[in-house]
Amino acid sequence: MSALPPPAMLDITCLRHVRPWGGDPVDIAMDAGIITAVTPAGSAPIGVREFDGRGLLALPGIVNAHAHVDKSWWGLPWQSYGGEGTTEGRIRHERAEREALGIPSLERSAHVLREFVRHGTTAIRTHVDVDTGVGLRGIEAVEEAAAAYEGALDVRIVAFPQDGVLRRPGVLDSLRDAATRPSVDAIGGLDPATIDRDPVGQIDAITALAADTGVGVDIHLHDPAELGAFQVELLVDRASRLGLRDRVNIAHGFAVAQLAPSHRRDLLAAMAEVGVTMTTVAPLRLPQLPLAELDAAGVRFAFGTDGIRDLWSPYGTGDTLGIAWQYARAAGLVRDEDLLRVVRLATTAGAWAVGRDQHDLVEGARADVVLVDAENPMDALVRVPERALVVGGGRVLHVA
Repeated sequence: MSALPPPAMLDITCLRHVRPWGGDPVDIAMDAGIITAVTPAGSAPIGVREFDGRGLLALPGIVNAHAHVDKSWWGLPWQSYGGEGTTEGRIRHERAEREALGIPSLERSAHVLREFVRHGTTAIRTHVDVDTGVGLRGIEAVEEAAAAYEGALDVRIVAFPQDGVLRRPGVLDSLRDAATRPSVDAIGGLDPATIDRDPVGQIDAITALAADTGVGVDIHLHDPAELGAFQVELLVDRASRLGLRDRVNIAHGFAVAQLAPSHRRDLLAAMAEVGVTMTTVAPLRLPQLPLAELDAAGVRFAFGTDGIRDLWSPYGTGDTLGIAWQYARAAGLVRDEDLLRVVRLATTAGAWAVGRDQHDLVEGARADVVLVDAENPMDALVRVPERALVVGGGRVLHVA
């Protein structure tokens, strides 16, 4: 099977009779990709390109803050899991098998983007592999796949050194080249202690490069407990000393959930002081990042799908709302205020990951809207219903 083409996108001028966040029915008028008015249902002037929302629940477009759109085999025949189950084993297996599957390529990335859109995602922060084998080909493929949406889908790229930073000569040079591309918001890193075996060296290298080029840092950090916390502390220190405030994100960060409460409290306070953020894919069988403690400390937080149907794992649907459900269920969240907070993290409160200060169903915001058949946001989270309509930048991207 080939990649699905981008949708035939249609600009609309008004969504009629929708219920933002489960409130009273309204009309949402939009122009040039921006919400221009939110008025009681039936009060907006009659336009030429309207959509009747039939009283459906309206949410802001879903934000996928941690994806890998370059790595999936989705759209090809089923690929059986192979190789060794360690991080090193998965890296070797991927390097050996990816070219035969067209990874990376326009076709593979386009298919993943289409699935994300179908699940209501309108903004994506995706890690894209940069190494001595693929160079910048993955970034070029993702750029081309995103360009087909003509700005209606917001795609930000993290140049990601999946095979390590220091142990492969030339990777730092490739990251520097990637950082000059307009599509690249950040450079990545990966387990400095266990992959490069040099936590200070890797963290110094990527933070110095980010400071020099003006991009951010978004590092995969799986190392547990005190080892992981030590690397978080290094990142906080470098963010402070190199002027990287609000430009460092820690993906996964399992260590934060594994620390003693007093150590975690101090670490979160230090992270908040320099604006270090976190993203999670809500992994099963591991403690979840503590939402109440993150909020209390002021550490911004968001959800992502990680890799889906790739050479690392056959799992994944591309539904970030499903990841939010997984997080809430695994964390034992049941009260309305907590469930609502999780939905906001998947939408409004997660928009920092794509550089937005405002992302909501309000006048002046980008016209990213998702309609679902649900009573309220909590109902939408626990049932994860089909997305009835997806609008990105005022253009229809998907209709169920």
